[in-house]
Amino acid sequence: MRESVQRRKNRLRIKRKRRVRGKITGTADRPRVSVFKSNRHFYAQAIDDTKGHTLAYSDGAKMGLKANKEEVKKVAEDMAAKLKALNIETIVFDRNGYLYHGVVASFADALRENGIKF
Repeated sequence: MRESVQRRKNRLRIKRKRRVRGKITGTADRPRVSVFKSNRHFYAQAIDDTKGHTLAYSDGAKMGLKANKEEVKKVAEDMAAKLKALNIETIVFDRNGYLYHGVVASFADALRENGIKF
């Protein structure tokens, strides 16, 4: 019996996620910025993997924004402002198994435009 298309996509994303997470970690001075996207909203958080703490997060749902390229840039601006308030200029970007195009690429480009290096 064939598995559904969505289950296969999710299974492949989890496989990519585990492969990438085995190679990158975040520290207090260079946190890992992980993104999550649903069909409606976009979320990002900066994580210190040595302590297992979230340093900053940006929630597109609470901001009333949808998950499209233009509104994801506002989430990136908010995230960049929160990172700069913590004196963080350099991050490790974790795309969380998503392909680097569309809203994920738009978020990353907007972070770079706001002075965050990775």
